[in-house]
Amino acid sequence: MTTSRRTLLAGSVVAAAGAVLGAPAAQAHPRPSGNPKPTVVLVHGAFADASGWNDVAARLIGAGYPVIAPANPLRSVSADSAYLAGILTTLSGPIVLAAHSYGGIVATNAATGNPAVKALVYVAAFAPDQGETLLGLQTKYPGSNLNEAALDFRPYGEGLVDGYIKRQFFREVFAGDVPKAVTELMWAGQRPADARTLGEPSGVPAWKTIPSWFLVARNDRVLPAAAQRFMAQRAGAHVREVGASHVAMFSQPAAAADLIMRAAR
Repeated sequence: MTTSRRTLLAGSVVAAAGAVLGAPAAQAHPRPSGNPKPTVVLVHGAFADASGWNDVAARLIGAGYPVIAPANPLRSVSADSAYLAGILTTLSGPIVLAAHSYGGIVATNAATGNPAVKALVYVAAFAPDQGETLLGLQTKYPGSNLNEAALDFRPYGEGLVDGYIKRQFFREVFAGDVPKAVTELMWAGQRPADARTLGEPSGVPAWKTIPSWFLVARNDRVLPAAAQRFMAQRAGAHVREVGASHVAMFSQPAAAADLIMRAAR
């Protein structure tokens, strides 16, 4: 490559970066004219990562939906919600926000006050009201096996502790309807959540002003189905139930994708 071509390429990259950083979201992410399908944002929870949504995302992309599955930091309710809220501001057009497990708390807070979010989809997820906590909702009804005995706690800084599900409990508690060989990989690659996420109160909930859909996992041993039904009814959500473990989007991706597309329509 000649010096002049290198200079031209470098100038183009700098100019493009400056345009993205300084431009409003609609210019940074242009959409075709007409009535485009909403962007579906998939939010993972604790002990998992965005790959848990892969089969759902493949179905949505195949149906023509723009999809983004960002990393959830899993550091604190406030910090994670602010992170997701920032991502949402970079997207133009309508948004459908779908969340699993702890990701539901993050989505509930991140979508508040954002008029672009047109629908919330909770997949075996927490949908807290203001002041409620993850631990309070998880233990509101009997049936959760995710307790202190099932967790390994590992410090990662002064006064900071991460929680992991122990290997011997992972499949039974988290993903009972997933093949053991797969859950071994899920356990090995799990992303821990800071223990602060258990007791940090949630803020003003987006489901009070945004329509919601809820996929209830009847065989959930993390967040009991009774708690899911309680939150769904309180939010006035459109509800579908499946015979699935806590990772309903992983074990029953067709049902999860269908519900998200219903919300998108």
